[in-house]
Amino acid sequence: MDASYTEVVPFESSSPAWRGLKDVTFGSAAGMVSKVFEHPFDLCKVRLQSQVMDKTPRFSGPIDCLTQTWQKEGLRGLYRGLPAPIVGAMTENAFLFLAYNELQNTIRQWNNISPSTQLSLGQLMIAAAGAGSVASFLLTPIELVKCKMQVQMLAAEPASVLASRTGATISGRPAIHNLQGPFSIISSTIRQHGFRGLWLGQTGTLIRETGGGAAWFGSNEAVSSILLDRLARKTGRPRAELTKKDLKWYQLAFAGACAGVAYNLALFPADSVKSAVQTEEELRPGTRTSIGSMAMKMWRKEGVKGFYAGCGITVARAAPSNAMIFLIYDGLNTRFG
Repeated sequence: MDASYTEVVPFESSSPAWRGLKDVTFGSAAGMVSKVFEHPFDLCKVRLQSQVMDKTPRFSGPIDCLTQTWQKEGLRGLYRGLPAPIVGAMTENAFLFLAYNELQNTIRQWNNISPSTQLSLGQLMIAAAGAGSVASFLLTPIELVKCKMQVQMLAAEPASVLASRTGATISGRPAIHNLQGPFSIISSTIRQHGFRGLWLGQTGTLIRETGGGAAWFGSNEAVSSILLDRLARKTGRPRAELTKKDLKWYQLAFAGACAGVAYNLALFPADSVKSAVQTEEELRPGTRTSIGSMAMKMWRKEGVKGFYAGCGITVARAAPSNAMIFLIYDGLNTRFG
């Protein structure tokens, strides 16, 4: 395959300030819409990941998890913790697209590459990895709050089981108004562990976002380039004249879906360990395990299988969710860029 690939936003298309504003706005819109669609599946993923260290798993699989959540918590339960992920998705996508495009410009300047010259796939993946690594520092506190909120109802189950054995009249389902909200979780985390506590699981997020960012953008660029090559052969137009703006909406969606699948398959174990660490305090009070130690515990208990709990449903929702992200971002960029 040819080593040259199309970039997201042409370097010379606008001023840096206007480019940055577009990336932030379009990325935020794409992230917000996709997160509303995928949140119930993300909640299921986190709950499946958090039970790996349990003696007796609460759920037999993703369908059982979704069914139990619906029966016990209703629609509100499926969207528990949604505000934090929406903020996170808007922040993540806005910053990723902004950093990705600006790092491309930096690579051009560093290597004296003209603005009209397409970067190679390797150069694009370097820019993507850099964008993902920096974005991880913004995402960790947001994901910490999200994960804690998503397992709050599960944290009450051991107490309810104990109550049923002792005959106490304690409800196994705490009232929704008694559950902590995002600001309460942030406040309690800072009180107990200081500001540093908000970055619990940073190592896992860093690994996931660095490698995942390269896989995410790299896959999207590769598939888009293949589609543009086919379009050039079909229409007889010079390949150099074609950009993503020449692709149909369903082609943009397909490239985005491939990117989502690649992102989640590439570094899923890192995400599993991160989720287990971030929810440990709620599900197993009095314990606090490092990323490395948690990985070893999960390996000893479940082997490879433990690192991929919830992977199936995550990949299944990743395709349509990421198709939305790139379709919205590239569509807005075509319309207003």
